[in-house]
Amino acid sequence: MENTFTYEDAFNELQTIVSSIESGEINVDELSDKIKRASELISLCKAKLTASEEEVDKLLIKLEKEDTILNAEEGGAEEE
Repeated sequence: MENTFTYEDAFNELQTIVSSIESGEINVDELSDKIKRASELISLCKAKLTASEEEVDKLLIKLEKEDTILNAEEGGAEEE
């Protein structure tokens, strides 16, 4: 699997696989390969979501620290 796959690409391919399985378009010989591919795509999507969540958490922590510093500076200026 390519590392340049986007979440959207992987999700769309996964939807296509699921739709073809549900509709009965995939024969028994192809089913195992499609399920393996679906598993790879799910892992990719999960990894991308986890990485995004971690990045958002880091940004939120950074914003909270900046807000705390700003509030402390404003509080110090008012006391003078």
